[in-house]
Amino acid sequence: MDNPFSEKFFNSCRRRLQIVVYGKRKGRICDIEKEFNLLAIVILSRGKCGLAKCVTRYLVAMAMADLMVVITHVILHRINIMYFPKSFLFMTPVCIVNFVAYIVTVDCSIWFTVAFTFDRFVAICCQKLQSKYCTEKTATIVVVTVFVVSCLRTVPFYYMNEPAFIIDNVPWNCVPTAAYLTSPLWKVFEWIDSVMTPLLPILLILLFNALTVRHIRVANRVRKGLRSIGENQNDLEVKNRRKSMILLFTVSANFTILWMVYLVHSVNWPVINFYYTGKYYSNPIYITQQVAIMLQLLSSCTNTCIYGLTQKKFREELKNGMKYLFTLNGILC
Repeated sequence: MDNPFSEKFFNSCRRRLQIVVYGKRKGRICDIEKEFNLLAIVILSRGKCGLAKCVTRYLVAMAMADLMVVITHVILHRINIMYFPKSFLFMTPVCIVNFVAYIVTVDCSIWFTVAFTFDRFVAICCQKLQSKYCTEKTATIVVVTVFVVSCLRTVPFYYMNEPAFIIDNVPWNCVPTAAYLTSPLWKVFEWIDSVMTPLLPILLILLFNALTVRHIRVANRVRKGLRSIGENQNDLEVKNRRKSMILLFTVSANFTILWMVYLVHSVNWPVINFYYTGKYYSNPIYITQQVAIMLQLLSSCTNTCIYGLTQKKFREELKNGMKYLFTLNGILC
């Protein structure tokens, strides 16, 4: 006689398996994100990269948030579905907590990036405010505030799901409630959520970077006008500003491109049944949804990667760390 628990559980999990797109590829993405974010946290925490303390605080917070995105969603959710379909993580309370934790970490990852972008905008464009705002204390307050607000904002998500079934008085799995799929209030909430994440952050990042680049260009023209031709050719200040412009454009383009598909999906289909059945494999909405999620997860490592690898001292610390690992491996072996 078939085990009713296994049959019901696997029938429920089959719907959830639709959200997995090429598990091996996602596993590779997970490995890259996890390893780089761990390296970034360790290297930046040492404080030897020549960065201001407030910058280091923001970058460490971003790396930690991105790492938690990988842990909560890729490892505890997607990989768990593929390889451990009968895990305790599928108990409804645990499932809901993991779901909410994922939303909190994504919110933190995005808004830490916005906070860091604003910090650089103030440092470059607002000289009078720089000494008061661009400090380690302010960065700590901003990071804590973003985390607390993200936690409070996700309270409604606790009531979005319900158990898929109950066996021996134990609720298993979590699926959207009927009210979530049909209620106008939930539709309004989803639209607001789509604006808060990621539409508003994208607009703010583009705005701050555009203002920063404009300020740098104006300052460069003034500086060139005050210096001779020979001095302009070897002006290190202008070269540093040019590098800053390239970095800002790269970060803005990277963040916008990787989140744009998710933004299009969330705006066009704000409330939709996430748990498709097999017939939806070729559905354009389903494909868009899965591509959006995969690009969103990929963005969990690229920002820190860009910020880190463009810093010379960060690369030097990374090389020293790799040399140390190889030397230690040679000694142990």
